[in-house]
Amino acid sequence: MSAVPASVPATEPIAYDDVVLGRRSIRGFLRKPVPKSVIQDVLELAIRAPSSYNTQPWNFYVITGEPLERIRRGNVERNLAGIPSSREIRSHGEYGGKHRDRQIDVAKQLFGAMGIERHDKAGRDDWVLRGFRQFDAPVSIAVTYDRSIHGGDIGPFDCGGVTNALVNAAWSRGLGCVINSQGIMQTPVVREHAGIPEDQVIMICIAMGYPDESFPANAVVSRRKSIDEAVVFVGFEG
Repeated sequence: MSAVPASVPATEPIAYDDVVLGRRSIRGFLRKPVPKSVIQDVLELAIRAPSSYNTQPWNFYVITGEPLERIRRGNVERNLAGIPSSREIRSHGEYGGKHRDRQIDVAKQLFGAMGIERHDKAGRDDWVLRGFRQFDAPVSIAVTYDRSIHGGDIGPFDCGGVTNALVNAAWSRGLGCVINSQGIMQTPVVREHAGIPEDQVIMICIAMGYPDESFPANAVVSRRKSIDEAVVFVGFEG
């Protein structure tokens, strides 16, 4: 399925199945501004996501224009200079087993679509730099939560739920997204130019814009585990 056309008015209902089954991660964007009103509409839908005891721990910093360009430049420069990542979400390190296999599989799909061969170091390096630049999207949304609840898993879990709701809501309004942790690797840069105070933990960012349908990687649909692989039914007959 293709993206919902940008001409579709926000009031026109779109079937939930069409959004979920049609959505894909977008890594190439049109050089077209996204109206603030459309983003507000998307966020109004996203914040209907459930949260533990209705705590709603999330906050959103919606960034565009020159502040976003400064974040891109700073993130790229610091990463190329070898400054260690300062992302505030915990990482368990390298994936292994089937998890690693799925990472490799989607990388092969993306590189194949882009014509980047295994030996093409320049092409692979360019792809990494695109990630550092948040894929040159016209909008970035940094998802944060209060530092007062940092250290537990429930707050980040709830923020993951609202992030999923956000990318689906965006798709329903003709916008594409990719959830992108490379774009916030250098936290001080993001804080400075997005005006994010120290009492907020920066969890993730979402690159957003109108999809460029001519960008090859945008056609990639990642392969999913089957129900048989992912689900255990307990107490059912048959």
